[in-house]
Amino acid sequence: MQPTSTIYKKKAPLLVFLIPAFAFLGVYLFYPFIQNVINTFLNIGGLGRSADGANTPFYMNYAELLRDPKLRTALKNTLLLTLCTVVFQVGIALVLALLVDSIHRGARIFRTIYFFPIVISATALGLMFNLIFLYKGGMVNQMLFSLGKLHTETRASGRMVVDWIDWKDKDHFMTTMFLPVIWQYVGFYFVILMTGLSNISEDVFESASLDGAGGWQKVRYITLPLLRNTLCTCLVLAVTGALKVFDLPWVMFGAGMPEDRGWLTGTYMYDQTFNKANIDYGSTIAVLIVVLGVVLSNVSKALFRQTDDY
Repeated sequence: MQPTSTIYKKKAPLLVFLIPAFAFLGVYLFYPFIQNVINTFLNIGGLGRSADGANTPFYMNYAELLRDPKLRTALKNTLLLTLCTVVFQVGIALVLALLVDSIHRGARIFRTIYFFPIVISATALGLMFNLIFLYKGGMVNQMLFSLGKLHTETRASGRMVVDWIDWKDKDHFMTTMFLPVIWQYVGFYFVILMTGLSNISEDVFESASLDGAGGWQKVRYITLPLLRNTLCTCLVLAVTGALKVFDLPWVMFGAGMPEDRGWLTGTYMYDQTFNKANIDYGSTIAVLIVVLGVVLSNVSKALFRQTDDY
């Protein structure tokens, strides 16, 4: 029987087992991405059609990115969504994780409740929030009307005046779009943070209690420092995830947004590719999303660098 050290020195068997994984990545990840980059320089008339040669000039689509006002709006909205995701998704998840970790009975029930929105499809969530924000008889309008925060229309219908899902309503449409996205993934970061909290030894908290530390002091000086690496992971996932948001906003509002004020990078890319049949320009927006994801993720890692201090 060969010694264990001799077995691990042989790399050939390891490469054999890695070949299927590399083949899968090559066919379903690297090849589509490279082909998508090539498409940005071609003139493609529609889905399923071959290219009619290269663009003139070949960088035409990239120059269009700088001139497109709708794309600037999509980038602004996406960056705002990214900020809201970091502050509210991770922030709320952290608060919930700290609260659930402090109780001894019913913790499993709360874990299930908070994680539940993730297992629901985006289509179902979009339709549900459309009913919540419905102009006539929606849950939000009914609640605000019963509290006296809204007034009825002067017309005979007697309905509430706030149309939350009207893109022309500049005071509410961003809230209507961001709220379901933030709500859906709070449970995802909650589970990650709960895992990080479970890895903190109880002996540390007991020692702190013997030294006279209170609840807030334990959170500030023990829990948060020991959760640093877990929080870094959540922040990077939140930043990159916000760039890919598509399903919920599209289900709730679709295309044809009045005044083109509600685009996100994901929804605008989909609209250009499948509705406008502008395949090469849609591919260019996809490349931009990938570049933004790489840049922002590296910036996030640099700002919230993981350490081995704890």
